[in-house]
Amino acid sequence: MLDKILRLGCGLVVSMSVAVVATAPPVAADQHEEDRALAEQDRIRALEEKVELLTSELAKVKEEVVVPDELPPLESYQGLGPAASKIYSVTRGLSIGGYAEAYYRRNVDDESEDPGDDPDRTDALRTVIYVGYKFNDWLTWNSEFEFEHATTSSTPDSSGGSVSAEFAFLDMNYRPELNFRAGLLLVPVGFINEIHESPYFHGTIRPQVEQQIIPTTWRENGAGIFGTLGENVEYRAYVTASLDGLGATASNYRGSRQKGNRERAEDLAVSVRIDWTPFAGALFGASMYTGEIDHDRPGYPDARLTLYELHAQYRSGGLELRGLFVQSFLSNAADLTRALRADPDSRIFGTDQTLSDHLGGYAEVAYDIWPHLGLDRDYYLAPFFRFEYYNTQWDTPSGPEFSEDGTNEIRLYHMGLSFKPHPQVVLKLDYRNFRPVKGGKSDDLHLGVGVAF
Repeated sequence: MLDKILRLGCGLVVSMSVAVVATAPPVAADQHEEDRALAEQDRIRALEEKVELLTSELAKVKEEVVVPDELPPLESYQGLGPAASKIYSVTRGLSIGGYAEAYYRRNVDDESEDPGDDPDRTDALRTVIYVGYKFNDWLTWNSEFEFEHATTSSTPDSSGGSVSAEFAFLDMNYRPELNFRAGLLLVPVGFINEIHESPYFHGTIRPQVEQQIIPTTWRENGAGIFGTLGENVEYRAYVTASLDGLGATASNYRGSRQKGNRERAEDLAVSVRIDWTPFAGALFGASMYTGEIDHDRPGYPDARLTLYELHAQYRSGGLELRGLFVQSFLSNAADLTRALRADPDSRIFGTDQTLSDHLGGYAEVAYDIWPHLGLDRDYYLAPFFRFEYYNTQWDTPSGPEFSEDGTNEIRLYHMGLSFKPHPQVVLKLDYRNFRPVKGGKSDDLHLGVGVAF
């Protein structure tokens, strides 16, 4: 379209020039011919300058529309990932973003007698598209669609991947202190469940505490409110469908996520989060989730899961510190375990697995050493170390039929490097050393890549 406008403008200018020359009135050759020729030359020169200016301006507009000189930085909004927040910086209309991550995993099988039981793998783990639309200054739609493991078809050694809506909700902005949100919501707990874009956390694999105790990525259908109080306090409070206990195991509640898929809503859950930033670089916060997970199934006891977590983060210069503590309590764990063991549709049917309370946490430190290397480019290179402890059978029911499995109590030492040649592109190298109280668990080495846009 811009090329057509440019060609049309040039054609009009040339046509005008020819018309001016062709229609000039005759004058006496001796007195006026030289003046007329000079005047026509001035007119043509002025028209040529206008054509050059028009060409330059149209080319500049075309370049700015197609390839902007500088892209605005991605910034997080109300706990969402920076790329997931792009729509909130748009004045009106459509916004498209995304992120992706892939890795190579080398199994360091220091405990297993059969090195082939857990082979080395490479995986196009996630490819994600964000689609948002701002209808006006108070109505915004935001959504995330995730493609896991590259394909939905199975391969000789793996089951198929999946395509899922990770979140999809409508924001209704009323005022900074009070806004409304409804749809498929990310449960606002921990660091990673809301901000899970690869360039914004260390390690190729997400922290185990935020997978085994907080079942990241955790989303449910619901509605709620969010906002900013004063200049440095943010909150979110939602009512959603509760987790479904039918999918629980002794290891985690990942199978209990309903993911927006025709969710049972006999039981509803409440989740609340508050974050405080007292000064630049510091963050302190807490969240809580509570809801019954039996969904009034016949023969099931009322069983309530309550989870709370505390988190803190500090960044200054090249130093990065992060910590998280999480604990969950399950009421009627003994009766629920019995009901699940007897239900052919449950994940622990016919086993001796025991549901119980959970406890976990981690501490992480990283430091950007690139500025100290004396190199010209503005890159980022941070060694990091994270210690994790998690026990998904922290407090089991009493009785001879219930036993604690030491394989679910694990200490994890995670160390590596994060290199960013661009703030939205990361290359990762890291090693994880697992130390279960009982049994063995292989270590692993990862090489990863992640982008956000």
